[in-house]
Parts: sequence; structure tokens; C-alpha cells
Amino acid sequence: MAAGKFSAEIIQATEPLNLDYGLSLIPRLKIRLSFTRSDISSVKPINEWQLKLSLTNYLRDSLSITLSDGDLVVEKFRDLKKRKRFEPVASGVLFLWDLGFLKRELKEERRSLEERFNEWKGFVVGKMDGVELNVEGLMLKLCADVPVGDDLCKMEAIWKEFFAVKSRGYGSRNIVHPDTLIMEGVPSRWFAEPRVSSKVSVLVTHTIFSNFGKIRNLDFVGNNDLGKAVQDIGRDITSALQCKVWVQYERFDSFYNAVKAFCGRSMQKEGSRLKANYRIDWDKEGYFMEVNVRRRAYENRIQEEMKHMQPIGRPFKSESVVPKAQFPTSGIDGQNGEKAIS
Repeated sequence: MAAGKFSAEIIQATEPLNLDYGLSLIPRLKIRLSFTRSDISSVKPINEWQLKLSLTNYLRDSLSITLSDGDLVVEKFRDLKKRKRFEPVASGVLFLWDLGFLKRELKEERRSLEERFNEWKGFVVGKMDGVELNVEGLMLKLCADVPVGDDLCKMEAIWKEFFAVKSRGYGSRNIVHPDTLIMEGVPSRWFAEPRVSSKVSVLVTHTIFSNFGKIRNLDFVGNNDLGKAVQDIGRDITSALQCKVWVQYERFDSFYNAVKAFCGRSMQKEGSRLKANYRIDWDKEGYFMEVNVRRRAYENRIQEEMKHMQPIGRPFKSESVVPKAQFPTSGIDGQNGEKAIS
């Protein structure tokens, strides 16, 4: 059995998880929203505030859900004149944090908390999907769904199909499972050593993710370097100060523990009101395979050489942040990588 503080059996969908360094995972339901015109011939402008109010009232009256500030974000597309009439005119995201009532209801039922949560999730999304909202005379149709990265069952079905195709013809003994978790959208300083630096720390990151099992490889890109992230900061200073992490576990069950823990949750730091609504995925490209490690190292070397070739006074501009790769010294089945920690 994989060593780890949290196993799949003790991770409950509605219970918070306390990690190290004052970090915790807060359960919630995230629903992705998309709005299209019911009458495609209508050209009436969209009022974001009225749209948000209309949806808030619907949730209160039809589902007895009361929202707080920040729970609902709605934004209309800025290129409405260029969009086709049947394309969405606005999008949004809804976060539901109060899940405690599910546990209270179970005292009178003979079902697991997972079953009750999944049933309630399906009920809420089903009631929202397809409903028509009257926004000051403008009828908008709502499409609602749960993102794949927030639905463990969807993720599991996708990776099973993905690896079933890759394993076809090799027999059941050679069935492959995912082992690498990808996370992005967490403030870099939360994975940094307290009172030492604001940059992502290998030690801190390894400690956090090893709660779910033994780690084979670990890598990250921290965009908290203001000089390197100047282009991103120009667009969104929040995303420019976030990091992206790749964690390869030695065993599939450790990977599964991590996915189950991070799926359907947001991260919060002790003493902070900010909730990091990160995104998770699983590696389909073989990030830690030696050929990919060597490719990244080569690309990084070329970028460094180009920087030195730039005329004085004209700084080099990179379109993307490339992780610094180190050539592996050992590995299993060609699964090698950088910042390897066992």
C-alpha cells in the first residue's frame, strides 16, 4: 500500500482536508455557465448586473440556494458583434460552498456521503441546465455543467478510455494507468518557504503532495519572477503570480488519492481570505519521459543563447515560460524527469 497521510477511503467529498504549511482544501461545487440568446434574432444589449441578479433570484426561488459575494461571476463576451447568433453571448462560473447539510441529511439515510453528494450535484446542474432567464425582456438560455477537472468520475472515465486504446493489443498485464498530476492556479508564495522566499520551493511542494503517496518526480514553473512574467502581468497580475506543478507518483493509487483530494476543492491559506480555485488535470503527453525532458532542456538552452545575442537595450521577449529541465540519471520504463525526489 502506498505511504501517504490521505487515502481514497478517508477522503470525503464534503469534508475539508488540512495539508502542511497552513494550507487546506475546501470542498465546493463548481458549475460552469454559458448563456445564449433564446431568440437568435434579438440584438438587445446584455446587462451583466441584471443577468447576475436574474440567475441569483432563480437559484434562491427554485433551489433555495442563497449566494454570497463572489460566489457567482458572470461576464459577457466583448466581441458580440463578431459572434454568430447561435454562439454564447456570456459565460460565468458558480461556486457553492455550503455542503454541510448533506452530512446532516445522511443521519436518516443509509447511503454514503459520496452517493448523496453526487446525487445532489446532478440535481442542481440538471435544474439549471436549459433554463431560460428573463433579463429585462431579453430571454437567455442557460447551459450548465461541471468541468471535467472538478468531476472525478468524468476524469476517471476519460483516462480509462485513453489508456485502454494505448494498451490495445498488449493484453491485460500491460494495462497502463496515469501517474502524473498537473495543477495550476495556486499562488506561488503558498508553495514557498515561509519567511525565506516568495518563490516555489521544492521542499514545500514535495511535502504537500507527498501527503498522498510516494513521489517519483516533481517539477514546477513559478511565474513570480516579475521580470520574466511582465507580459502575463500586463494581462492579469493574478495569473502572473501563480505556479504550475507536475507531480509524478510511484504508484497509481497514490496518484488517485491526490486526484480525489484536489478534485472539487479550492485551496486556502491560514490567515488569508483568498480561495485559490486551481485547475487540475492528468498528464497525457509523458511530461517526465526522457525525450520530453531533453526537448525542454534544448529549448531552454536556445532561449538562453538568444537572450545573449540580443542588442544592448533590447531585452529578449519570450512568448512562453519554459520549465528548466535537467537530464535524468535514472528511471523506470523511460519515465525520467527533473527535480526528481524519491
